Amino acid sequence: MLTLAVDNRPADPPAHGEAMRIAEAVLFASPEPLGLDAVAARLPAAADPARVLADLERLYAGRGINLVRVGGKWAFRTATDLTFVLAEDAGAPQKLSRAAMEVLAIIAYHQPTTRAEIEEIRGVTTSKGTLDVLLETGWIRMRGRRKSPGRPVTFGTTPEFLNHFGLNAINDLPGLEELQGLGLLEGKLPADLVPVPFDAEALGDDEEPLEPELMALGPVGEE
Repeated sequence: MLTLAVDNRPADPPAHGEAMRIAEAVLFASPEPLGLDAVAARLPAAADPARVLADLERLYAGRGINLVRVGGKWAFRTATDLTFVLAEDAGAPQKLSRAAMEVLAIIAYHQPTTRAEIEEIRGVTTSKGTLDVLLETGWIRMRGRRKSPGRPVTFGTTPEFLNHFGLNAINDLPGLEELQGLGLLEGKLPADLVPVPFDAEALGDDEEPLEPELMALGPVGEE
C-alpha cells in the first residue's frame, strides 16, 4: 500500500513585501485612520507591523499621497504640496467665525480649560453659542469639571481635531518659536505663553467627572 508522506513543517513566513501590500490595502480601504494594533490584526502572524508601516511611509514619501500619522494612527493623505490641486473638488470646509477660531486655539493650547479661563485670555465674553458650535464640529469636548468654586466645565480637543488638522499628537501644534517665525507673535514673550497642552482621556488632578446626564446631552451647560 502506497503511503503519502504528510509534510508537517511550518510554512515559510510570508514575504515582507506581501505584508506591505496587505497593510496598504487595509489602510486605503479604511474610512478612518487605523492604529498599529488594527493594522497588525490584518497582517500574517510572522509580519512585523511597525516595520511594515515604516517601510510604507518611506515608499510613499515622494508620491502624490503620503502615509502619515494623525492622532497616533495611520492614514493616507494627499501630499501637502499638492492639496491645492484638489481644492476645488473638496467639500466646503468647516467655516468658523473669528471668535470660534480664537476659542478653538485657546482650548487647543491651554486645555484643559474653562469658559472663564478662555474669557480671561481673550479679554472678552465668550458666548455659549460659540462653544456649542465647536462642540458640534466634534473638534472639542467637555472633559470634566474643575475642582474649584462653581465646578466649571473643562474643555479639551478630540481625536477628530488632530485628524482634521493633520496632527499626530497635540504636542505637534506649533510652539512659541514657530509661531514667532510665522509672524503670528512679535516681541519678547514669556516662555510659558504657549503651554504644553494636556489632551489625555484621563482627567487631571484638578478635574472631576461630568454628570452622566450632561455627558448624554452634550450642551455646554453654562450660561
